[in-house]
Parts: sequence; C-alpha cells; structure tokens
Amino acid sequence: MKTFLVLAVIAAFSFEARAQADDTEALWNDFTSNLLAGRITADRIRPYYPQLREPMMRYLEYFRQHSSPEEWKAKPELYRVGDEIHGIISLTGPDGKKTPLCFSLLVENSQWYFEHVESIFIRLDQTGSLPTSRFPDVAEAQKAWMRDERRANDEIRVFNLLSKEKGRDFALDFLNDGLSYALEARTWVPFVSPSKAFVLFFCWEQANLYANPVTLQSLTDNSAVIHWQPRWFKLYQQTGHLQQWISESEFHNIFETIWQDRARAAGWSLQADYDQDDVVFRLKR
Repeated sequence: MKTFLVLAVIAAFSFEARAQADDTEALWNDFTSNLLAGRITADRIRPYYPQLREPMMRYLEYFRQHSSPEEWKAKPELYRVGDEIHGIISLTGPDGKKTPLCFSLLVENSQWYFEHVESIFIRLDQTGSLPTSRFPDVAEAQKAWMRDERRANDEIRVFNLLSKEKGRDFALDFLNDGLSYALEARTWVPFVSPSKAFVLFFCWEQANLYANPVTLQSLTDNSAVIHWQPRWFKLYQQTGHLQQWISESEFHNIFETIWQDRARAAGWSLQADYDQDDVVFRLKR
C-alpha cells in the first residue's frame, strides 16, 4: 500500500511538472509570436523599475527589426522560477556575431508580460556541490563591462547628487582625480620619464585592467597619439538606466573633463577627437 502511495505521489508531481513545462513553452511561443508581429505594446511590459519601460520597448523593437525570425524560432533554454520565465536564445548582433541573450517574462493569471533582456547572466544555478570555493564564471569581456558599468553608475549618481546640492562645476571638479592618477603612473612605472609613464600607464590600464582596445601610435617626450575604444559610450547606448539618469551630452562631458584633468596633472595638453566609439588622444607638452 505504501509503495502504491509513493508511486501515486511521484506520478502526480511528474504530471504537474510536465504541465508547467508545456505552459512555459506555450507562453514563450506566444511572446515570440507577438514580438515578431510587432504587437507588443507598453501595457505588456512590466520592467523591474518603471523608468525602464521605454528602454525595454526600444530593445524589443531593435531585436524585432534586426534579428531573423529563424533565430527566434530556435528552441530556447527555458527556466521557470516562481512567477518568472527566463529564456536564453542566441541572436545575431550588429557585429555579425551570435550572442546568447536572456529574455525574462513575468507571468500573472496565465498572461505573460515582458520584463527584461540581458546579455550578462551568471550561471550560478550550476554551482557544484557544497562546500565549494569555485563558482561558474563569465567571459573576461563581460567582467570588464560589469566593472565599467558599476563605475559609471557610481560616478553619475555622485555627479547628479552634487550638481543638485553644490552646482554642476563643483560636481565636475569633485570627479577629477588627475593628481592621484598621475602619481599612480609615476610610481607604478618608474623606469621612464613621468610624461612617458603617464601615456604608457594609460595604455596598460586600458588594455589589461579594463580590456578596452587601445593602440599607441607614437610616443616621444613631447608628443603622443593614442587610438582607443573606451567602453564609456557603449555603456550609455546599451544600458537602459543611464539614459534615464543623465543626458548624452553631459555624460560625454564628464568623460572629457576627467581625462583633460588627468592629462593636465601629468604635464600634457590633450586634444580628444571622437568618432562614435573611436577616440583619438593627441597629447603635447
């Protein structure tokens, strides 16, 4: 009798799990069908924070226009966590490379609402048996993005707070760290002149600490030319929240102000030329 009851309970759980899996897949398919047909309206979007509704709508429209229907129809990895569905699919980006993305849906009364899309997701659900000191990781490029996004978040929050309390000029000056940056370069790169140390340290930092593409074109005691692609401007375009916090022109101005101060503290005059994500620094003494 006990064996029969155990088998009955197992069968009941298996049926419920199968039914939920079928429901999850049906909700996901309905989401993708509506997306491809351009039928997702603002009332079907429930972002983590209300101010993210407009960026999430913009992202969905981008994916609808630029991703092929065949990619959307591919079988996704689906995970049901409470009242959320997380679906992982690979879509082709502007660079022509396929990138895994996690689309999250909120389910209420058997109805889905689009919640979020994310290119960084850490598979800590695959952490091994405990105790452990090893945890699933992400690519180095993704970790570099995460570090820069945190840094931008902190700087913009401080800038906005101080602008409100003390004024814009005070806020910009507070973010300047030229003296400490020049000292880092001089003490950590002591084997060349301080002026060259600044340039070489800058290139090392961008290439090895922040994983930003950088090329040192020329360097003398009195001039230098550096080509690089800082992640700063991509952050503004590809994150939803920064555009809600600060204007694009002010975001750009913070970048320019900080680097002008750093160059000046090291004895350089700086001309920065911008072409979308590409930046050329021309330094003279």
